[in-house]
Amino acid sequence: MASAGSGADQSVSTNVVWHENHVTRAERAGLNKHKSCAVWLTGLSGSGKSTVSVHLERILTDRGVRAYVLDGDNIRHGLNGNLGFSPEDRTENIRRIGEVSKLFVDGGMIVIAAFISPYRADRDKVRSIMDDPGDFVEVHVDCSVEECERRDVKGLYAKARAGEIPNFTGISAPFEVPLNPEVTIKTAEQGVEDSTQQIVSYLEARGVI
Repeated sequence: MASAGSGADQSVSTNVVWHENHVTRAERAGLNKHKSCAVWLTGLSGSGKSTVSVHLERILTDRGVRAYVLDGDNIRHGLNGNLGFSPEDRTENIRRIGEVSKLFVDGGMIVIAAFISPYRADRDKVRSIMDDPGDFVEVHVDCSVEECERRDVKGLYAKARAGEIPNFTGISAPFEVPLNPEVTIKTAEQGVEDSTQQIVSYLEARGVI
């Protein structure tokens, strides 16, 4: 069976024309009293992406900031449920989430995307489709594979070592470390509060919130 992501970079939709909205992104920002962006958390399984993302969403919401988390596992229960973990399907997974994230950003929200997203080219592609490169805030959730495997909160590393899970990032599939992330949080050295505050401080310094 062909991968669900095959040929995804070439549109097969024909006779479609973009229809402009009557409400601008600037108007939405004015209503919200904050700007919008995609905060993209990338890192190994077990590095703390989901933990940090939901904590960040809570902090932003409590401040009156419109925020929403897109979590890698949750998305595969629905939108991307037809994708596996081959390199091609991983690329298609991130392509779809990139497009969804762009819609959230245009809608005036801060979307918090927590995905392993192991390939640098895929993350760079998401950055490139944004209306402004600054709309994409890459956060490297930096945690060694040794520490992630020690935690193994979902028991996935043990299964990967036993050969039960193929193409497992960090064990049998690569993770390409971001070269110039906007933020790097070291979750083996600091707790969720400090990690989240790093991201909040960046958004404040950028004038997003």
